[in-house]
Amino acid sequence: MSVSPIPQADLRELESLRRALHHAPETGFDLTATAAELAHRLRAAGLGVTQGVGGSGIVASLKRGSSAASIGLRADMDALPITERNDFAHRSGVGGKFHGCGHDGHSTMLLGAAQRLAADDSFDGTVHFVFQPDEENGRGARAMIDDGLFERFPIDEIHGLHNLPGLPVGHFATRNGAFTAFEEIFEIRIAGRGGHASAPQQAIDPLVIGAEIVSALQTIVARSLAPGDHGVVSATEFITDGARNILPSQATIRGDTRGYDDAVSAVMERRMRTISESVAAAHGASATLAYEREFEPTINTAAEVAHAAAAARTVPGAHVDDAHPRMGFSEDFAQFLRHRPGCFMLLGNGTDGSHGAALHNPHYDFNDAALPWGIDYWIRLVHERLGQ
Repeated sequence: MSVSPIPQADLRELESLRRALHHAPETGFDLTATAAELAHRLRAAGLGVTQGVGGSGIVASLKRGSSAASIGLRADMDALPITERNDFAHRSGVGGKFHGCGHDGHSTMLLGAAQRLAADDSFDGTVHFVFQPDEENGRGARAMIDDGLFERFPIDEIHGLHNLPGLPVGHFATRNGAFTAFEEIFEIRIAGRGGHASAPQQAIDPLVIGAEIVSALQTIVARSLAPGDHGVVSATEFITDGARNILPSQATIRGDTRGYDDAVSAVMERRMRTISESVAAAHGASATLAYEREFEPTINTAAEVAHAAAAARTVPGAHVDDAHPRMGFSEDFAQFLRHRPGCFMLLGNGTDGSHGAALHNPHYDFNDAALPWGIDYWIRLVHERLGQ
């Protein structure tokens, strides 16, 4: 299959758009200007565009031929509530908001692919370009699904693409099965009895109880999960209502758990509840646990991984790496994979300077040199799946 290089004038226009999006970031579902700009350009390219899916999401559709086959390609649009620390000209112009995860680049690459495929009649089927809001908070995919994404826009399989700092430009990476972790948050509230610091025998100190609970939580992975299972339990906040000479009456422990498997999640929650309640009861106090999932684990499906990797390998000069599971990476795209088969692919963002800075780092920036690689991949994936 032949895919012509992107004309330099078109590439410069896309780079300009990417930097404009970076300079004017929007967060969560509040994507008025971002969604409007992308929708305008998609319509100008001749695609059918539906706005407001899941609040501020966009679905742009392109049909060729007579086949009923369809594919969804997804990009995220939202920025982070972080203050940027870069000093280049296109740095964020909005205080406390910043495209620190590269969603400006993701949206630009998917738009570029849509524009080029709009002039392409060599595939047979329908492509739905899905531009998602509020990925960072893990709510946007669910909002689009609840708004009838898969009923309104029949999609046989769905694919996502995310940049990765530290991976050289021109490299792709994915894997079959568990790829990114679920993230769950917990809050343990301990109710004791406060008192004067000089008379601890008259109190039931929730701080001491909480310290014992935090230590015991570390046994969940070490002693309740099989060695081959993967899990992380991290207590990240310890809050009391005490003071310098006052023993607290209340203590709150908050934290984060991660893993790849629902069975691991169930063990973590069950053991955390037992530990908290039992330790508190042993001291004459009580404890309650609130536990909820923020992100699903990303579970790629075998056939779609094979097709995505095959498409990436046809990009001239590309390297396709077999990735390892990423515990520190949670991704709202996983919600889509609960409903349709698909593949989440990583794309190299470079290794130096702001391009090599970690995602969510205030010095990060998406690498414009990655734009043509991502656009080419999207086009080749469409031809891999809907080729005549």
